Amino acid sequence: MLIRRHTFLAMGAATLAACGGGSTEKKGADSGASDAGGAEGAAPAVPKNADLVIWADEKKAAALQEPAKAWGESQGLTVAVQTVADELQSSFITANQAGNGPDLLLGAHDWIGNLVQNGAVSPVQLPAEAKKALAPVGLDAVTYDGQTYGMPYAVECIALFANKKLTDKPSPATIEELVEAGKAGGAETPLSLPVGEEGDPYAMHPLYTSAGGYLFGEKADGGLNPEDVGVGKDGSVSAGEKMQQLGKEGVLKTSITNDNAISLFTDGKAAYLISGPWALADIKKAKIDFELSPIPGFEGLEEARPFAGVNAFYVASKGKNAAFANQFVNAVAASPDLVEQMFAKNELPPVNLELQKKLADKHPEVVKFAQFAEKAEPMPSIPQMAAVWKPLGIAEANIIGGADPKSSMEGAGKAITDSIAG
Repeated sequence: MLIRRHTFLAMGAATLAACGGGSTEKKGADSGASDAGGAEGAAPAVPKNADLVIWADEKKAAALQEPAKAWGESQGLTVAVQTVADELQSSFITANQAGNGPDLLLGAHDWIGNLVQNGAVSPVQLPAEAKKALAPVGLDAVTYDGQTYGMPYAVECIALFANKKLTDKPSPATIEELVEAGKAGGAETPLSLPVGEEGDPYAMHPLYTSAGGYLFGEKADGGLNPEDVGVGKDGSVSAGEKMQQLGKEGVLKTSITNDNAISLFTDGKAAYLISGPWALADIKKAKIDFELSPIPGFEGLEEARPFAGVNAFYVASKGKNAAFANQFVNAVAASPDLVEQMFAKNELPPVNLELQKKLADKHPEVVKFAQFAEKAEPMPSIPQMAAVWKPLGIAEANIIGGADPKSSMEGAGKAITDSIAG
């Protein structure tokens, strides 16, 4: 998967790491132009002989390896793509602050607030033609305080999978219709949606927004206002009431987690599944006759809006080769070729509109996810989002288990505002 809720949990660690200012180099780390990382997933030592160094996680580094090398050769440059398997964001901030980090980082858009707060990345100037070639959600996601901080290349969101053998409504218009059709089909559970004992606000966000909940209000300039926390307000309580009803009906269950949500669907035990493009491989392998559609909202209420997660290339503020880094970013922006080569090894929904059209015939579901993301809500990239995740998740899980929606949401809202206030 591309971006999940664990990215928020890493923010506090990233900030602490940045304050430490120490080097992340490890003995025995790879120093050549390869995707090898340091010992046990630690940050690698940046090779001194490379013209451009890029850090990414394991899957994206593997996908980027050959395309970046080929681009470098065409420019007469040596490019080193290195894997940082664990704590990529915090390792990057620490290494950049110490002056021994990479020139480019490939990472999630919701890191931007923390990266900017730590002075770790520089704004990028994307040509006007390049902006026209990209899906708006991608550009929105990498815009922070009115500036563009990354070159977006892939996007994901969650959607609704329906097992056509277990429901006669593969694209239900409302949650109520989904529940009725799921129960009528005789499946063990009508809907597989990961909740877990501590909740999963990422997966629950479409239901939360449909019932009127919001996380942060907006400023006059369109940016998010951390002083206006929506958790604990009326909309969140209404959302909690809807969640509690679904819990009573056995539709939402804390026993369904990220570990078993997909398998319940592929094993034929769930009529519907809410998940992302990372579920496609398992579903196809299980030979499920499925349909993919947007997640419906509650009848008569707001549209369901899942989170959109975008991955982007960031230019390090203290990279040794900023000119080459910007040259690479402009190359990615100017043509979909490099991203298409990456797609061959890591099938992430692209934000490049031309590439979406090109992939539509052979990879229709992947392109559908990219299209669904256009109506999704970019995950908040402000650092204060880190305070939201755990309290809201626990509140939602408790409500599904029978706790009072009003007091649970208000308690979560207070915990969030207290944490933001410091």
